[in-house]
Amino acid sequence: MFGIDSKFYEVVSKIADLVILNLIFVLCSLPIITIGASTTALYGVTKKMAGNREGYILKNFFQLFKENFRQSTVMWIILLVAAVIPTIDLYIINSLKKTVMTTALKGLMLAAALTVLFIFLYAMALQSTFENTVKNTLKNALLMGIGHFPWTLIILLITLLPIILIVLLGKTAGSVVYVMLFIGFAVLAYLNSYIFNHIFKKYM
Repeated sequence: MFGIDSKFYEVVSKIADLVILNLIFVLCSLPIITIGASTTALYGVTKKMAGNREGYILKNFFQLFKENFRQSTVMWIILLVAAVIPTIDLYIINSLKKTVMTTALKGLMLAAALTVLFIFLYAMALQSTFENTVKNTLKNALLMGIGHFPWTLIILLITLLPIILIVLLGKTAGSVVYVMLFIGFAVLAYLNSYIFNHIFKKYM
């Protein structure tokens, strides 16, 4: 049961790798401007883990971080600016009197924000897999997200799970933050990576 080839050892080893990966991701994302490159490296590693092709976690992460830094950072800045617009609009709409029009506008802005989120997730996963220009990567991220919409909804649900839990748990929501800082980001990326591997296989 506790042998190096046992299922138990494999599971414990995978959890340890995810904890290490999560710590690296959080630390490398602290400057904020590096979140794009960190996410690309995160998905590059978790996609290999989901395909049972993982190697050295630290080496793979920092290699992907360095190789994709420029393009991932450019895409991150573009999408961050794009996300600010519906976020500000939602804030303004919430301060207005509730009507059918404001409810419809709120739904439209929420849809826009979710679109930016799935483009970001697809783009970073694509960047870690394919060589392409920033423009084409973002375009492909949008088209793939729409073309595989049922899978995209699942990816969004997995990604937004911590926020959903924070809303539902109320006073005990602090535990979700601790889990995310300890292992959460890596686990969510790992789960999404099974879906991305399935989708990208068609384009290989």
